[in-house]
Amino acid sequence: MFQYYFLLGLRSLRRNPALTALLVLTLAVGVAASIATLTILHVMSGDPIPLKSDRLFVPVLDNGPLAGYKPGDDANDDQLSYTDARNLLNANIGERRTAMFGVAGPVESERADLGVFSAGGEAVTADFFPMFDAPFRHGRPWSALEDKAGAAVIVLSSQLAAKLYGDTVPVGRRLRIAGHAYQIIGVLEKWTVVPRFHHIIGNSGGAFSEEDEFFVPLSTAIAHQMGRNGSSGCTTSPGAGYQAFVDSECTWLHFWFELASSSDRPALQSFLDSYAAEQRKLGRMERQAPNKLYDVREWLDYLKVVGNDNKLSAWLAFGFLMLCLVNTIGLLLAKFSVRAPEVGIRRALGASRREIFYQFLLESTVVGLAGGVLGLLLAFGALALIAMQSKELTRVAHMDWIMLLTTFALAVAAAILAGLLPTWRACQVTPALQLKSQ
Repeated sequence: MFQYYFLLGLRSLRRNPALTALLVLTLAVGVAASIATLTILHVMSGDPIPLKSDRLFVPVLDNGPLAGYKPGDDANDDQLSYTDARNLLNANIGERRTAMFGVAGPVESERADLGVFSAGGEAVTADFFPMFDAPFRHGRPWSALEDKAGAAVIVLSSQLAAKLYGDTVPVGRRLRIAGHAYQIIGVLEKWTVVPRFHHIIGNSGGAFSEEDEFFVPLSTAIAHQMGRNGSSGCTTSPGAGYQAFVDSECTWLHFWFELASSSDRPALQSFLDSYAAEQRKLGRMERQAPNKLYDVREWLDYLKVVGNDNKLSAWLAFGFLMLCLVNTIGLLLAKFSVRAPEVGIRRALGASRREIFYQFLLESTVVGLAGGVLGLLLAFGALALIAMQSKELTRVAHMDWIMLLTTFALAVAAAILAGLLPTWRACQVTPALQLKSQ
C-alpha cells in the first residue's frame, strides 16, 4: 500500500504543475536558508579534536599587579608569561605539555622566481605534534632533546613545501628564515583544524585562520629573537630589548596540558593552585585570583567562537522557514480542496478516513522530498556565495554528510508538518454531498 500511495504522490506532482512548482520552490527556499545558516553554525561549533577534547586543558593564571584590581575582575590576560610557561613545561604533570607563540619572518627561497617572501608559523615545543595529532607526510617532529638544545630545525606545512620545492621531498635540506638557517626535518599533511582551537588569541584570522606555514622549536625561536606574530599583554614596561621582554611579566604564550584521563582534572587544578601559591611567596601573582582550567569545548565557549550573532542568524533562518511553512499550508489547502470530489467517490467506494489521511500525507512527503532536492542545490549555492566573502568563511561554508541528511530530514518533516492540516481537512469531506454535486 505504501508503494501504491507513494506512486500516487509522484503522479500528483504532474497535476496542476504551476501550483506544484510553487509548493516545491516555497519549501526549498525555506529549507535552503535554514540549512545554509545551520551548516555554518554546525561547523563553527563542532568539536575540533573529539578523541581528546576532554583531556586537553588551557590554564589561565593571573600575574597582573595588585594596583587597580578588584576581586572578581577578569584575568590580566588569557595567555601566559614566559616565566610561567617555562615553569609549567618543567613540571612533571600531565601526559604532555606544550607552549607556543606565533612567529613570522622573511623566507629566503632557493628559487629565483620566488625571491624573498614573508611566511607565518608557530614556535612550539616537541609535545605539540603528538598532542594535537598533527599528521606527517614526510620526516618527523623534533625530539625533546633537540627542543632543549635549541636545535635549528623546522617542520613545513605541505603548502609551503610545495611552494618552495614542488613535488621534491625537502627533508634534509636547509632553509633560511629571518636570517637564520634551519634544517628541514619534516613536512605535514594538509592540516586544517576547524575551529583552530589551539591558537586563537592574537591570531589575525581567529579561530578560522589558515594553517601555519612552518613550525620551529620554542627555544630556538627565542634564541634567534624571531619576530612575534600575535598579541601580548604588558601591565608595566618590559624594558628595552628582546630578552627584557622575555623575562618580563608580559603575557604572550599559549599553553596546553594533555592529561591521561579527564578524571585527572582535579589533580591538575590542585597543582595550579599550589604553583600560584609558591609564586606569591616569590612576590608574583599578588592578585590571588582563581586559577582556571578550560577543556577544548569550554575554551571555545569562553572565547565565544560561536557568537550570539551567529546563533541569532540561525534563529532568523528558522523563522523564515516557519513563514515558508505557513505559505506551504495555504498552497496545500488549495491543492487538496480541488480534489474533494475524488475523495468523496473514494469514501463512497469504501475507503476509510485513515486511508485518505495516509494517502494525502504521503503526497505531502513526496513534495517534501522534491523540496529537499531543490533546497539542497540552493543551499550549496548559498554556501558558495558565503565562502566567497572571505578566506575564514571558506573553512566553515561546506556541507558534510550530517548536514546533507539533515537537509532531507528537515524538508520531509516540514512538508509533513505543513500537510497535517490540509490532509485533515481532506478527510472531513462528506461523500453524500460530493456525490450530489456531480
